[in-house]
Amino acid sequence: MIESATLYIVPTPIGNLDDISPRALETLKSVNWIAAEDTRHTHKLLQHFTISTRTMSLHEHNEDKRTAMLCQRLKEGESVALVSDAGTPLISDPGFVLVRRCREEGINVIALPGPCAAITALSASGLPTDRFMFEGFLPPKTGPRSHVLETLKERTFTTVYYEAPRRVLDTINDVKKTLGNERHIVLAKELTKTFETYVVGSAESVAEWLEADPVRQKGEFVLMISGVEDVPRELPPEALALLSSLKPVLPLKKAAAIVAEHYNLKKNALYQAGLDMDDSQH
Repeated sequence: MIESATLYIVPTPIGNLDDISPRALETLKSVNWIAAEDTRHTHKLLQHFTISTRTMSLHEHNEDKRTAMLCQRLKEGESVALVSDAGTPLISDPGFVLVRRCREEGINVIALPGPCAAITALSASGLPTDRFMFEGFLPPKTGPRSHVLETLKERTFTTVYYEAPRRVLDTINDVKKTLGNERHIVLAKELTKTFETYVVGSAESVAEWLEADPVRQKGEFVLMISGVEDVPRELPPEALALLSSLKPVLPLKKAAAIVAEHYNLKKNALYQAGLDMDDSQH
């Protein structure tokens, strides 16, 4: 049952049309309007499922203008479904401005669960999923892209990116230059489609796979990069002894920094050790 005066966030297939849910189909059939990232693309989906609901475009170039119009229609009691070209709207796709405005103005928003390339790829990657960060698309130029990749040097958890076919090889090469060749890389290509592929290995081996056949550089990609292995180092007794002697005369943060520099250890580990000393004395 569709509610009036409600914005529905409706995920659509990322490749295989069978992945659309019965609830998503019923919603698209029943709302007054479908706001689509590209109406031409969405019409193909609607025609396939014999859906005749009216559509209007909502993309990055007209989102502010369309948001005002749609909010007015929603307040007047109409229902709207928001879709992107593929997957879950707002995940590296338009829709944030509209959803935020609806929340600000008390308009009901209901999100349907459904396809999302980042989550689909991650779940089959074999990389740790207990903690991860999705960062959308990397910058298109090497300089800014390498700067972003620099932030992964100390990151201990999986990072997920989308990447365009014309940049995927350059990006993998930048991963190798910036992070070295020890990181575990998984490149997912054409998810849920006929030529779905997962390429697993080092940045060098993944780049070699892409270079072996130019066709491999076509399609939609999800790039996943493992974090650095977080192996806690045992703090040497002499470092703990120095920390213990400095604690009464210096702030713990300063004491930890001095000991860390002297013994080439991590400040955070020493700071925590100092806190543990305090706890053990209570």
